[in-house]
Amino acid sequence: MNSPTDYAHTLLGKAHDDAYAVRSLAADANAPDWIIGFHAQQAVEKAIKAVLTKHAVEFPRTHNLSMLVELLRVHAIAPPPDADALARLTPFGAALRYDDGIAEAAPAIAREWAIGVVSRLLDWATNLID
Repeated sequence: MNSPTDYAHTLLGKAHDDAYAVRSLAADANAPDWIIGFHAQQAVEKAIKAVLTKHAVEFPRTHNLSMLVELLRVHAIAPPPDADALARLTPFGAALRYDDGIAEAAPAIAREWAIGVVSRLLDWATNLID
């Protein structure tokens, strides 16, 4: 079985993969905002879960970023940059992926904001895991 540190690194690696998708898709004017938002949400979610894993904090199966940030606070783990703004990404995690009216329901996402949030969060997670 993998150690918590190994699993944290696996999650962080997957977060970096989602960050790559955010950067790549954000450069394409034809890429839908919802898919950029989805990968941004996934990168943030996986990075936070990596930090929680490294600190041996159990977390529920959730895409709710506010809930995950609250777990960090409860366990006295420094919250990530932009912690209060991360909730903006939560709808992209599941609800917008499966909604029949996804194109109509998806809010616009500021692409540069998403790239910046993901980048800062990955730096934060990397510093806490390594």
